[in-house]
Amino acid sequence: MNIFNAVDPNLFSWVILPLLIFLSRIFDVSLGTMRIIFVSRGAKLIAPLLGFFEVLIWLIAIGQIMQNLNNVMSYLAYAGGFAAGTYVGIMIEEKLAIGILVIRVILTKNECQLKERLAASGYGVTVVDAKGVNGEVKVVYTIVRRKDIDNVITIINECNEKAFYSIEEARTAREGVFPVKKANSFFSNRLFSAGRK
Repeated sequence: MNIFNAVDPNLFSWVILPLLIFLSRIFDVSLGTMRIIFVSRGAKLIAPLLGFFEVLIWLIAIGQIMQNLNNVMSYLAYAGGFAAGTYVGIMIEEKLAIGILVIRVILTKNECQLKERLAASGYGVTVVDAKGVNGEVKVVYTIVRRKDIDNVITIINECNEKAFYSIEEARTAREGVFPVKKANSFFSNRLFSAGRK
């Protein structure tokens, strides 16, 4: 017995079906956003798995659209679900804070001993003497987990609020010094290691 047979056809067509399409799009677009992120991190196992479920959900949603071509609410739900799914995917990625970053700080001197302060906080640091347009500078490099970025920026700003720094994604990092923290779960360890080789 089909449970939808007991529902008023108009209610199903104009409310329930569009809602299901909307929710389906949120799931598949969120998975798509996450899949792209994992592909860029080189996660060879997680990315294809997410892609499988992303396309499966998309096929179900588009199949319902094709069966209800005269239903404008289905189109609106499809587009709205895409927009909402993009937003949800970004929010999930921010919460997971997957990956590693390279932070490069350029200082005219070893201001407030930035190298020592970063090292004391557990971060690996490399300092290079260089020449800038106004003379000699020090370039401080550190590679950090994305979830640690706020802490590192706070340390930099405490040394010099006007310090020039740049932040870049690092696809992979091998070895290195990272602050020792207890992992939240087995899953979070797998996500972090997906960005490292």
